[in-house]
Amino acid sequence: MSPPIRYGVIGTGMMGLEHIANIRALPGAVVTAVADPYLPSRQAAREALPDRELAVFDDHRALIDSGLCDAVVVATPNMTHVDLLRDLMQTGLHLLVEKPLCTRIEDCRWVVETQRGRDQVLWVGMEYRYMPAIARLIAEVRRGTVGDLEMLAIREHRFPFLPKVNDWNRFNANSGGTLVEKCCHHFDLMNHIIGNPPVRVYASGSQAVNHLDERYRGHRPDILDNAYVIVDYRDGQRAMLDLCMFAEGGENQEELVAVGDRGKVEARLPSGRVLTGLRDGEWFSPTVETATDSRIAHTGGHHGASYLEHLEFISAIRNGTPPQVSAYDGYLAVAMGVAAQRSIEEHRPVEMTEVLAPQARSL
Repeated sequence: MSPPIRYGVIGTGMMGLEHIANIRALPGAVVTAVADPYLPSRQAAREALPDRELAVFDDHRALIDSGLCDAVVVATPNMTHVDLLRDLMQTGLHLLVEKPLCTRIEDCRWVVETQRGRDQVLWVGMEYRYMPAIARLIAEVRRGTVGDLEMLAIREHRFPFLPKVNDWNRFNANSGGTLVEKCCHHFDLMNHIIGNPPVRVYASGSQAVNHLDERYRGHRPDILDNAYVIVDYRDGQRAMLDLCMFAEGGENQEELVAVGDRGKVEARLPSGRVLTGLRDGEWFSPTVETATDSRIAHTGGHHGASYLEHLEFISAIRNGTPPQVSAYDGYLAVAMGVAAQRSIEEHRPVEMTEVLAPQARSL
């Protein structure tokens, strides 16, 4: 029997604690060390693991030097990722980096290029792929249920950004902007489902409602709270994102619709319902099912997706297989967010070649 994978978690705020709860439920895994400069977050980590011997550090370098870990989860504020990775990528540790990979294109590009020289796994935390209803939609597209995929629509109507330590997520300079911070998930789904490169991004958005009355050292938050984004793909497919972050009153937070020349499949969350309908069937009478995954041992805040993500991460470590969500996947999702933000700021379509370096397409 293989020894357990020893996890370290850097950043034990809300998402770091989510990872800890999922790792606790995993067979063959244990959290051995955490690091966070913020005392309340370190205390929260201790409380989350009261029955475990846990090394607790206030600096990530001490965790690295401890020799207590085989793999590390990076769940710190977005703008800190690149500096942490400059230290972590010099080690033999396997890495699961929360989205977004980094906040700037040049930093993401550095990660992709550096990872090419490493044997260890670097996985970007895009757990939306593993939500059972979304995974079912992806499977139906893959098996050709809808025929040739032509259009993909993603709607996320949700609550505003949650409070974080010092509310770092209120400003574009820290988060990369809403369309990087939040919507890299959606852009990753588009790329994963459609399966060929994005070429052009059109977007319209604003800060209409959220955080307008907040001030931090005299500065008002500048993050967008709504947007429409359209993405053109190389082979003619199109994808659309409809984002609203002051719409928590609805039935579902996420709705995905994939439409091909034979039919369409829809996934809805949190209901978990998947609707499949074919054009040669009876009109407006889709098959309706609720998607589940029997492997899930901890549901957590993402419908069990984070648990499934860790199962696959551990499998990649043990079997020496490539990550299902690579550094390049994370880089491309950030690049699309940057293109969308630029499109809004400059009131024009943005070609992906404007934000992707020419050499990046071969990384």
